[in-house]
Amino acid sequence: MAKAKRSKGREYSADRITFLAFSYTVITLLTIACLIPFLMIISSSFTSERSILIYGYSLWPRDFSLESYRLSLANPNVILRAYWNTIVVTVVGTVFGVFVNSMAGYVLTRKDFPWRNLFAYFFFFTTLFSGGLVPYFILVSNTLGLRNNLLALILPGAVSVWNMLLVKGFMSGIPFEITESAKMDGAGDFTVYLRFIMPLAKPVIATIALFSALAFWNDWFNTMLFITDERLFTLQYFLQRLLSSVRNIRAIMDEAGVDIPTLPVQSMKMSLTIIVTGPIIFLYPFIQRYFIQGLTLGSVKG
Repeated sequence: MAKAKRSKGREYSADRITFLAFSYTVITLLTIACLIPFLMIISSSFTSERSILIYGYSLWPRDFSLESYRLSLANPNVILRAYWNTIVVTVVGTVFGVFVNSMAGYVLTRKDFPWRNLFAYFFFFTTLFSGGLVPYFILVSNTLGLRNNLLALILPGAVSVWNMLLVKGFMSGIPFEITESAKMDGAGDFTVYLRFIMPLAKPVIATIALFSALAFWNDWFNTMLFITDERLFTLQYFLQRLLSSVRNIRAIMDEAGVDIPTLPVQSMKMSLTIIVTGPIIFLYPFIQRYFIQGLTLGSVKG
């Protein structure tokens, strides 16, 4: 079979070259398919409402306008406060969640923990059945007394069974002899976990950190349930209320027969999407390498 040489001395067969060409073509097409909607969101956020209603969404603004951003950012102090609340919840929740989930996953891999399989079963059981929304609300709001408290947005989402099992699958590939050797040298459990296990688990730690950060950043449901103080609104819930208000105003005006074609309902959806998702998108490139490695190794070793 014909061989193809590369500059680094590696040889690929014709079948291998065909496979790589096909794979890169498919990946390129999928990348384009993922980028086009995002580019349309950016373009539409800078397009006037009239142009969107007439021509629809496009990859390039037909009628450039900043009206949607002007209305979305009409009260910058409120936006900044909502940003601050979201950042606090995301950072604190992610750090706490990574610590709890990674520690629980590590404990479930310890061979000297006799009840690890029983606890793993209980954790997994919660992914199939839950108490429901009403017990959840009563527990957080009444029993724990966290109503109008940012902890109501942090604690419920900190523990994730999916992240826990992902950590367990990855750490199962770390030799238990490392733990035994460290304990023989007099290291305690927390020392073993922090100084020996955590450095070896950077890929999966980065993976669950990204999952947790995305979950906390995009969460608005808990804010709707437990927060009534506007000073504690997160960014997503605040912008969702803002968009709902614009929709309601548009509906009332339409029913009253008042023509207000310039009210940017459609373009505001896009500008609010950019405002909400923009910052978290910049986080991904910094941990992309760990993210992919953590997923692949965790799936193989689990």
